[in-house]
Amino acid sequence: MNFKIPDTPEELFRHGRRGLDRFSRWLPALAVLTIILGIFLSSFYSIATDEVGVIRRFGKYDRTVEPGLHWKLPFGIERLDAVKVKRVFKEEFGYRTVKPGIRTEYASHGYEDESLMLTGDLNVLEVTWIVQYRIQDPKKYLFNIYNPRKTVRDISESVMRQVVGNSSVSEALTTRRLEINLTVQKKMQELLDHYQTGVNVETVKLQDVNPPNEVKASFNAVNEAKQEKEKMINEARQTYNRIIPRAKGEAEKTISEAEGYALRRTNEAKGDAGKFLEIWNAYKEAKDVTRRRLYLEVLGEALPKAGPVYIIDGKGNNPLPLLNLKNLPGKKNNEQ
Repeated sequence: MNFKIPDTPEELFRHGRRGLDRFSRWLPALAVLTIILGIFLSSFYSIATDEVGVIRRFGKYDRTVEPGLHWKLPFGIERLDAVKVKRVFKEEFGYRTVKPGIRTEYASHGYEDESLMLTGDLNVLEVTWIVQYRIQDPKKYLFNIYNPRKTVRDISESVMRQVVGNSSVSEALTTRRLEINLTVQKKMQELLDHYQTGVNVETVKLQDVNPPNEVKASFNAVNEAKQEKEKMINEARQTYNRIIPRAKGEAEKTISEAEGYALRRTNEAKGDAGKFLEIWNAYKEAKDVTRRRLYLEVLGEALPKAGPVYIIDGKGNNPLPLLNLKNLPGKKNNEQ
């Protein structure tokens, strides 16, 4: 194709007019193609498997669509907001993750306004924690709150300060950590539901609870003193539990023995008194018989206890045994 440069302005004008005429013949087709392409690009859209689509028509909520390929009105009549409803979002308080990985790096400097808190016994602690949440209701999440992320952070920080402020420093450091997590999660969910944010709190977890670096040495010294105090109290209680029950047992044993002895002596006295009364009644009825029986009973008790009696005659060579009761018939040799 040869192109000849026009020699005069008139020829140049005529040449341009012919080109414009040829272009004007294709202009309607190009316009239709552009409109079709615009409709295609602004109407069809795809929603990922972990998302749902919220469609706004002229800025007002119209419908919620599930994952997949969908169509909407073009040219900004309907607008799409893709919301990740299956993703778990995490917010960090008092620190930030600088470099995630096998050895995750954190930064805590510059976030003291989030972590410094006052406990119920007027001590200061540095508290770091995380909040994990999901978007449960996309419509409420998009239309009921202006800045959902900031709302979650503000509510979490407010509730954590309230709960830590109701705990002592020792409880926040040791015994109430799990309780604090559950209480903060419950109170956060109540506030988020009250404001209809469409957010569901999955977990709240304390990371580190420590005294500020400026007072950490003094705080550790106080804790060591408290631990030593508890140790001494426990040792004293062990000694008390070992000695006092034994002393009580010995005292109860002595009392029991004394009561048994008193009961035995009382019963013996009552028996002796009853025996004496029986003897007295028998003596009144038969004095001679009773006197003789008593005499014989006393001899029967006394004579076996008596040793051998010897009478030595000055003129005799052998002593004469008297009351040699050992060799009486019916007596054993070992009886006295």
